[in-house]
Amino acid sequence: MGITIKGLGFYVPDKILTNFDLEKMVDTSDEWITTRTGIKERRIAEIESLVDMAYKASLIALEEARIKAEEIDVIILATLTPDLSFPASACLLQSRLGCTKAYALDISAACSGFLYGLEIASGLLESGRAKNILLVGAEKLSQIVDWTDRSTCVLFGDGAGAAVISSDGDGEVLASVMRSDGGYWDILYGEKCGYLRMKGKELFKLAVRSMAEVCEEVIKRAGVSVENISLVIPHQANIRIMQALAERLQIPMERVYSNIHKYGNTSAASIPIAMYEAMGEGKLRRGDLVLLTAMGGGLTWGASLLRF
Repeated sequence: MGITIKGLGFYVPDKILTNFDLEKMVDTSDEWITTRTGIKERRIAEIESLVDMAYKASLIALEEARIKAEEIDVIILATLTPDLSFPASACLLQSRLGCTKAYALDISAACSGFLYGLEIASGLLESGRAKNILLVGAEKLSQIVDWTDRSTCVLFGDGAGAAVISSDGDGEVLASVMRSDGGYWDILYGEKCGYLRMKGKELFKLAVRSMAEVCEEVIKRAGVSVENISLVIPHQANIRIMQALAERLQIPMERVYSNIHKYGNTSAASIPIAMYEAMGEGKLRRGDLVLLTAMGGGLTWGASLLRF
């Protein structure tokens, strides 16, 4: 049975916060941010709620997939910044879209949320319990960023990405590996009713090593060579992490997609946003082997190898 991403969509707010804007807010500089992260600007939701962004991304994905809202069986929304403690933001999205036959749930796996959601969706589709699933990664990180903390406020942005995944078609999940280790929870976490906190140096080392290990494992499980992989789409956290990962996997940076300079780290939204833009730029084509990988708070991490 195929697992095909039939449609992709994304939405980012209109407001752009540049590095030069941040120079006026905290003790930092465009050169420092660009050199250490690769980020030049990020989007900030001033009027949009999380569900607003998820809704707009989902409409595009449904249109691309040529699937009606009432044909969706399940909605999975990955986020660490829901609009409400409950109900799930996915339920609010279900109502907005008119997915009358779908049940809806949120998952919280931070930056790995889209990959965790893809793993859940694949299991439901393979078992025959669903035919069409809407998987969304959406974040409004600006509401939990401490804008006086120069080590974190330069990194994060808001946005949403969506994918319609179906059990028919020529796509396939060749292999996937998901991991977590709660022993490292204090390296990246959010205070209750407070701010996001991060130990950047420790996280950097863990991210490179852990993401490389799961990528190597899925490549081995799938029985393919690195040369067969058309594109690697990592979570957009830091350009230096992506460069180190590419070096470890012996994949040239030309085959590693990055749009971090435009959006910063959008957590669970970063991979679907990157997939949408890569497809629009002709860098991701039907039939390509694409490797997705991420690491986030939890700590959570994983990798999936798809035939797109």
